[in-house]
Amino acid sequence: MVAGRMLGWSRLTFILLSGIVTCLVAQQVPPWTEDCRKSTYPPSGPTYRGPVPWYTINLDLPPYKRWHELMVVKAPALKVIINSVKNITNAFVPSGRIIQLVDQKLPGLLGNFPGPFEEEMKGIAAVTEVPLGEIILFNIFYELFTVCTSIITEDKEGHLLHGRNMDFGLFLGWNINNDTWVITEELKPLTVNLDFQRNNKTVFKATTFAGYVGMLTGFKPGLFSVTLNDRFSIDGGFMGVMEWILGKKDAQWIGFILRSVLENSTSYEEAKNILTNTKILAPAYFIVGGNQSGEGCVITRDRKQSLDVYELDPKQGRWYVVQTNYDRWKNPFFLDDRRTPAKMCLNRTTQENISFATIYDVLSTKPVLNKLTVYTVLIDVTKGQFETYLRDCPDPCIGCYSRPYHQME
Repeated sequence: MVAGRMLGWSRLTFILLSGIVTCLVAQQVPPWTEDCRKSTYPPSGPTYRGPVPWYTINLDLPPYKRWHELMVVKAPALKVIINSVKNITNAFVPSGRIIQLVDQKLPGLLGNFPGPFEEEMKGIAAVTEVPLGEIILFNIFYELFTVCTSIITEDKEGHLLHGRNMDFGLFLGWNINNDTWVITEELKPLTVNLDFQRNNKTVFKATTFAGYVGMLTGFKPGLFSVTLNDRFSIDGGFMGVMEWILGKKDAQWIGFILRSVLENSTSYEEAKNILTNTKILAPAYFIVGGNQSGEGCVITRDRKQSLDVYELDPKQGRWYVVQTNYDRWKNPFFLDDRRTPAKMCLNRTTQENISFATIYDVLSTKPVLNKLTVYTVLIDVTKGQFETYLRDCPDPCIGCYSRPYHQME
């Protein structure tokens, strides 16, 4: 047992150190970074994996049944990624004890989830024949491992646009055969656009991963848009989950609160106020856009309170906000500076030329686009446009923090 644990930590240490050495050499020079991309939209070429399919979630159905139609289609892909998570976990704790605890104990340890989420997860477990504990673990992952870039812009006419790259899978297995993150690649077949409807009318639209009942990216047509980025903190999501297990349940899961806001809030201000003031389990950045000039902000959250609300101010020349995974008043981690190239490319674009096409160019520029990027979303709240594209970053390309660390077998 002890030898197995030591081997696991040795592997992790090797992976991290290899990545740091590689990044120190490669992060700030071509070909890992590049000049601002142009003419990448409409999407095509080697950085475009393909479109994301649309499905409808009928909110009039009982929560247990809402996801059945989608999950019948996506069950095989969900089982693939859950098996990979098991393999990664067992690589560090070879006894298999952790997965056994997940299957047997996790549902009881976490207790009741709020609103419809527990029944929805039970329904997904039933239709996919995946143990409930593993479905819960799949949902918890997004409280802990999301690494993203979000942008809100306002043009000269006061029209707002919202874009984001969803980056996910950091340190969750590197495939030495094709130079990709294992979990990142396995999430792409699970990526779906969802039209949540009640009485046959759209309530909100979102992009998510099939099997995950919270939301990380979405919009309410004509009203507001919201994306969620992870915020690295010592007092992070692990602490929040542990407090929940120990019975302190006065905070909300961040994916669940985002979905609740999308489903129930009726204005930009209401969404902003809820996301600013509600206790949450994990530190986060909420990036919220509205439908009027100046309605765009980044809310920097710790688990109990808001630390900062940074808003568009076009009269003072602040016509965009950019958020990656670092507080805006601090320098980004030196191995993962996506903020600087994103801002540089937006400045070169200029406010006069901002559009879906030019935002997609920014989000296609390395290292904003990287080995962890699963998809890119473009949102126009006022026009009701919501476009999602699966992405690739062919070599030479860097992953957030590092390029490839050969995972030992």
